[in-house]
Amino acid sequence: MLGRDLLARLAVGGEPTTGLDRAALDITDAEAVRGALETYRPAVVVNAAAWTAVDDAETYEDRALEVNGTGPGTLAQACRDSGAVLLQISTDYVFAGDAATPYAEDAPIAPLNAYGRTKAAGERAVLRTLPDTGYVVRTAWLYGAGGKNFVRTMTELAATDRSLDVVGDQRGQPTWTVDLADRLVRLGAAAVAGTAPAGVYHATSSGETTWCGLAHEIFALLGADPGRVRPTTSEAYRRPALRPAYSVLGHERWRAAGIAPIRDWREALAEAIPALVEAETPARS
Repeated sequence: MLGRDLLARLAVGGEPTTGLDRAALDITDAEAVRGALETYRPAVVVNAAAWTAVDDAETYEDRALEVNGTGPGTLAQACRDSGAVLLQISTDYVFAGDAATPYAEDAPIAPLNAYGRTKAAGERAVLRTLPDTGYVVRTAWLYGAGGKNFVRTMTELAATDRSLDVVGDQRGQPTWTVDLADRLVRLGAAAVAGTAPAGVYHATSSGETTWCGLAHEIFALLGADPGRVRPTTSEAYRRPALRPAYSVLGHERWRAAGIAPIRDWREALAEAIPALVEAETPARS
């Protein structure tokens, strides 16, 4: 999702860009990574590659660590040698989820699950290797047109007559990949210009809601009955990996870079829903 929207955003700006998928570049292969940077000589590298199967990471943590921890470390070393800026995408799952106010960028991390631990390892590798040109961009609750996600699933279910039980005791910030891509482009440009301090940034939508609240909003935007969505608890919907109960992130660091944080999640969702429905229409017909 993010990779596609990032390439689309860069195309609008006319930036010379190379997008490499897993088949073209395995980020755990140090020789391949060095070769790619020598070939393309980028000013900015954005690592949108990750092991994102949260529950599977509980069983295969070593494999997840290779992608989420070793891979970013390999990229950081190659960027250090080439002089490129690195934007490393990370996650709210590095936090314990026991806060009552938004997590600041410098708040202590304490992952609850294997996925969070492996992403935290990637953060440490980037910040340690690239203290002046490494950027960790934490995001959460992503949705977009390029892959499976909660919002797309709800838009499909809204078109049925089903009633749904949706978790209502986890709070977070639904974030459209289009908005995230825009902030990454702005941050990369500011990093190259020397106007954005290196370090951690939180790139989630403003405001907060629950999964159930998000589903209600989606149904309302689509003209479906939000009453068909009923709140349930995390305990009733147990999964292998623990989820943070509170994943709301603060956005104060953007001020230092002279870039506005991402807009409110409701505003973004209202714009995104028609685009997502349009993107799905050919597949349904």
